[in-house]
Amino acid sequence: MKIKQIVLVTVLLMSSTILNAQKGKGFEIKSPDNKIALKVEVGTKILWSVQHDGQQIIAPSAISLLLESGEVLGVNSKISSSKTEKIDQPITTINYKKTTIQNQYNQLTINCKNDFGVIFRVFNDGLAYRFFTKKKGEIIVKNEEANFNFTADHKAFIPYMWDYREGKIFNTSFEALYKEVNISKFAPDSLAFLPLLVDVGGNKKVVILEADLEDYPGMFLNINQTRKGFMGVYAPYPLAAEPVQRNLIPTKRADYIAKTNGARSFPWRAIVISNQDKELLNNDMVQKLASPSRLSDVSWIQPGAVAWDWWNNWNITHVDFKAGINTPTYKYYIDFAAANKIRYIVMDEGWSVKNDLLKIVPEINLKEIVDYGKQKGVDVILWATWLDITRQMDKVFPLYSKMGIKGFKIDFFDRDDQIAIASEYEIAKNAAENHLLVDYHGISKPTGLQRTYPNVIGYEGVKGLENYKWAVEDQPRYAVSIPFIRMMAGPLDYTPGAMRNAIKENYRPLNASPMSQGTRCQQLAMYVVYEAPLQILADNPTIYMKEQESTDFITKVPATFDETVALDGKVGEYAAIARKKGDTWFVGAMSNWTPRELTLDFSFLGAGSYQAVVFKDGINADREATDYKKEVIKISAGDKMKIQLAPGGGWVARIEKL
Repeated sequence: MKIKQIVLVTVLLMSSTILNAQKGKGFEIKSPDNKIALKVEVGTKILWSVQHDGQQIIAPSAISLLLESGEVLGVNSKISSSKTEKIDQPITTINYKKTTIQNQYNQLTINCKNDFGVIFRVFNDGLAYRFFTKKKGEIIVKNEEANFNFTADHKAFIPYMWDYREGKIFNTSFEALYKEVNISKFAPDSLAFLPLLVDVGGNKKVVILEADLEDYPGMFLNINQTRKGFMGVYAPYPLAAEPVQRNLIPTKRADYIAKTNGARSFPWRAIVISNQDKELLNNDMVQKLASPSRLSDVSWIQPGAVAWDWWNNWNITHVDFKAGINTPTYKYYIDFAAANKIRYIVMDEGWSVKNDLLKIVPEINLKEIVDYGKQKGVDVILWATWLDITRQMDKVFPLYSKMGIKGFKIDFFDRDDQIAIASEYEIAKNAAENHLLVDYHGISKPTGLQRTYPNVIGYEGVKGLENYKWAVEDQPRYAVSIPFIRMMAGPLDYTPGAMRNAIKENYRPLNASPMSQGTRCQQLAMYVVYEAPLQILADNPTIYMKEQESTDFITKVPATFDETVALDGKVGEYAAIARKKGDTWFVGAMSNWTPRELTLDFSFLGAGSYQAVVFKDGINADREATDYKKEVIKISAGDKMKIQLAPGGGWVARIEKL
């Protein structure tokens, strides 16, 4: 089946510090550091192109919006005015990987006749553009043309919408390993979802992103006519949908992608350009482009660690009750959380009657569980399907908020058409009004909603640890690819913490007693490397108590940080990050199946002497993945330390000033 192809006109970047309006319809704008140059041409089409340090990155690429009226915004456009600005507006963040973001860019705004325009922003690390319209009433967008034309047939890391070929058009879990192929080898009759990374040579990488996606469908990518670039493709607007198991599946779609307000700004289309792979480990592009917080009071929004039941199959032992979805089991989880200073537990599927969140199963006394948790200083988050939330949100949120529930884990969106995206915002707003946190699962990547509604503190959109229950793919390579790609979009709910760890030869998928690929120390390192304001402990309390050393390390890693430093990394190979909270530093390093030696530079520590609690792969971790060694060492800013990573290995440290 052929996918309807929609060609989008993209942007050219070139170097210059401010924007220079050239004769007629050409503009050039440079990044604040002069390294990125964006060129925009407005004529028969609106074209953008980009250079970085003199290297052409994006060839002229067309952008436009096709309206149902037949008007094409971006074809034969007439400029009515243009304006350039230098902006320097630091952002104070909420529950992020750093407390302050440096937000410097040069901006070009082009106003065109027929009540529309385009804004371009050029940062030191990339650029973005968005359309805006000033039309009266409602407009219908038939299509959006967005092109990203590269200069050669580069290698790309492509996350395919794998279930597209099963006929589930535009319905996907947004979970896929990266296919590392040249652009021209893009799989026929398939689509990719964002973020997507392109290796443009000379150590430079380009990541394609979108941000501020409100009341509009998400952007998929398909190969375009150049065979060296991509074009945007969007889910058509759903006209009807039916429940199918846990999902709400569109059964009829329109021949347009969005029906929306005629006076609005459209989503940002962005690229990030890096000189070194490690720069991608500490990037803020989506946060910079997101709409600011709409909540005046965020004091009630508390990030933290979570004890979770589903991955470990409620498989606790050495108790005098039958473990499962029942009140004694959840009291046990609360006791474990309280003993280890874990802020939350999640009660996953099964606590309520199927398709009715207002009816609780007889085995669960929810109020008793919530009250017991409050006595112990542990709060409860409930799982629900998006289907049930859309039906019952107005009753469910106030009811359970009053009972003392602190949030909902909402699962099985599996769509990002306009209705699904609008629902994400509606749920976040409604939840905030009831002082409820939101953890989105079965969903596409974040695009900045977590800044706009900071009560959204979790996002899946990643092929996480749950896949170890059934998958046999190369997860360690994926695990050291997502920090450079998926994590560029925002936090990811990977749900780490497996205590049964296996080398490649010993791994096998098990549903009831799942294991991880790679070493124990790699699982520990994920708590530092992966951004997750709601950080899950996926294994069961019984095994965590048997592995108390590992548990103690995990539970002392914060869920948000004041500062982040990218230490080293190569996409698909390894990643090393340092993060600071208060006066304490946390360092994590991870490798794919290749054992390696890394040299870590601790100059980020600053003056003084420090003590580090280190967990490193044991000498036999290449044979027995649970093998690790804990040691306490002295360290200072002048030190450079060689560390050894086993196959699928990790290294992690908590560093405190003496």
